[in-house]
Amino acid sequence: MKKLITRAISGSIYVALIVVALLSGCPWAFLTLFALFTILGVNEFHNLVNHDNSMGESHRMMHIIDIVGATALFTTLHFTLKFQPVGNLWIIALLAYFITRLVAQLYAHPANHLHCLAQSMLAMAYVALPMSLLNVIYFDYSPKLLLAAFILIWLNDTGAYCVGTLIGKHRLFERISPKKSWEGFWGGLAFCIAATWLLQWLNLFPACWSIAAAVGFAIVTSVFATWGDLCESLIKRTLGVKDSGNIMPGHGGILDRIDSLLLVAPATLLYLLIIALF
Repeated sequence: MKKLITRAISGSIYVALIVVALLSGCPWAFLTLFALFTILGVNEFHNLVNHDNSMGESHRMMHIIDIVGATALFTTLHFTLKFQPVGNLWIIALLAYFITRLVAQLYAHPANHLHCLAQSMLAMAYVALPMSLLNVIYFDYSPKLLLAAFILIWLNDTGAYCVGTLIGKHRLFERISPKKSWEGFWGGLAFCIAATWLLQWLNLFPACWSIAAAVGFAIVTSVFATWGDLCESLIKRTLGVKDSGNIMPGHGGILDRIDSLLLVAPATLLYLLIIALF
């Protein structure tokens, strides 16, 4: 019971921070919270893949470079979109990071240079880049649409858990996540589709969207949220760990909370770009 209360409290705080940051109308609130999520996510990823401390001092140096690079990617894209005259600031940060990271590897002394470099590249591609893309949705579309994506992710998790617990029998991806079921997947998808009418009534979707576009968005979010969760499960199962961290009591680490978002973010942007063509 105590664990359930702790989980509910930490989860409520997490949700409240996101809702306030997205509905406050203050870009600084969005920048502060999601830049923090990016930093924590990259930090946890490094700790996760180096939980056996196999990389030693070399890993710590690359760890710092990657955190600085991830922070730079998120903040420069934020300011590039917020203040258009800034222009190519994000491209500058991106190129500066990759040049710095490759040159730094020359001076490192890990047991396996390619292993060390691959960790950094995956940290940026898996965590930093998707988190940075949230800026595009926030500025080029709307904070409300980003909130809608979060709500659908949460509903997908809730629906999958409730339906899977009640009637789940057929394993969805037993090799990676033995507890997930096809029944749970369809339950999460049904929750998301059912919620589109409410989200549209709350004006969280663009005014020009038809109900078909809203349902399509719900389907994309549900499918990629599930894949995002499975991708993190694959990483953790490969490494033999249960949680990515312990920063959120009852929930694990920040990566355990944003794993779905890391695929939903680029998938959402791709969906928005595609439907704009029609």
